[in-house]
Amino acid sequence: MIGPTGAVRVMVATRPVDFRKGAEGLAALVREEMRADPFSGAVYVFRAKRADRVKLVFWDGTGVCLFAKRLEDGKFCWPAVRDGVIRLTAAQLSALLEGLDWRRVHEARETPAPTAPS
Repeated sequence: MIGPTGAVRVMVATRPVDFRKGAEGLAALVREEMRADPFSGAVYVFRAKRADRVKLVFWDGTGVCLFAKRLEDGKFCWPAVRDGVIRLTAAQLSALLEGLDWRRVHEARETPAPTAPS
């Protein structure tokens, strides 16, 4: 899958949204509900009431992009429904979009560079 890597910020709205909304409607939710800038370069993730659907909205530098996915079998692993937003890493987002449990993906451990050859 082609997707964000590295230090991209990924923000997940934990409450389900109306999935009839398009890119502009979801960008408005980012501004109003998440109190964030939809043009910041961060990826904003939204879920439907049905746990098998996801939409992402992000600014790529030239326009607002909308990514939508519906799993044919199974459900996405979503955080508990509550007001608020959680932050994921790019690796956790990739796992979420593959239908895997993103909570099992951990940040890479920093490995110090060797000071002498071994």
